[in-house]
Amino acid sequence: QVRLVESGGGLVQAGGSLRLSCAASTVTFDFYTMGWFRQAPGKEREFVAAISWSGGITLYADSVKGRITISRDNNKNTEYLQMNNPKPEDTAVYYCAADYCRGTRLRYVPRDYEYWGQGTQVAVSS
Repeated sequence: QVRLVESGGGLVQAGGSLRLSCAASTVTFDFYTMGWFRQAPGKEREFVAAISWSGGITLYADSVKGRITISRDNNKNTEYLQMNNPKPEDTAVYYCAADYCRGTRLRYVPRDYEYWGQGTQVAVSS
């Protein structure tokens, strides 16, 4: 069982910056591909970004490319989501997720991830 705890959400102005963190309670953090998803009110949960177990491979949704960076620190069992120049349409609850996978294929479908955090709210004001 892996427990994921997100932090860093809040209110940010459009054009500002925000960094989300996700701490994992496992000694085998580097056995997991990690991802970020988000869900806005009335919408389905959607893929934002994913990162391979080593951090060497990343994948982004087209809507966030160039504005959001995913990273991880395996020594701290933590993944991050750096949001630069956020837009009001980025407003959502952001969830981190873990997929037990040491391969190079990154997944972007929610059902492929075994563990989820409780989510952290991000609100972007215009």
